[in-house]
Amino acid sequence: MATRAVLDFLKSSPHCTGKLGVMGICLGGHLAFRAAMQTDVLATACFSAADIHKRGLGEGRHDNSLDRIGEITSELLMIWGRQDPHIPREGRALVYHALSDAGTHFQWHGFNAAHAFLCDEGPRYDPAVARICYDVVLELFARKLRKNDRCVLVASTDAKHE
Repeated sequence: MATRAVLDFLKSSPHCTGKLGVMGICLGGHLAFRAAMQTDVLATACFSAADIHKRGLGEGRHDNSLDRIGEITSELLMIWGRQDPHIPREGRALVYHALSDAGTHFQWHGFNAAHAFLCDEGPRYDPAVARICYDVVLELFARKLRKNDRCVLVASTDAKHE
């Protein structure tokens, strides 16, 4: 419900055309994944989307994100670090197969990187991989939301605490 409220607020802004994109990192990546289920979200970038594979979001740590994949209408960009201990290979595979089985429109990228590789304040930061990832996100948003004609919600967490 909070996601819907934020999206509605953004759409009502005079700076927004109503075309919405979402980007999130870690827990924010999972929240962005869920925002992709909103029909007016056109493009979604999820970095290291935590706990989708183990249904570990929210109170009680039992969410229904995997069950609701068929509701995703947004084009997804899923980006992972292959050396991320928070989302093991089996967990990434579970998400990949669920997206594929549902016929979801998505891109999938895995990099030789750790969790929080985008955070420029820690030892896991990888500027080369971060640059590639940001370029891929910008391409998605430019294509789906039209360059200079977009409104973006960023759902993120403080990666230096991961």
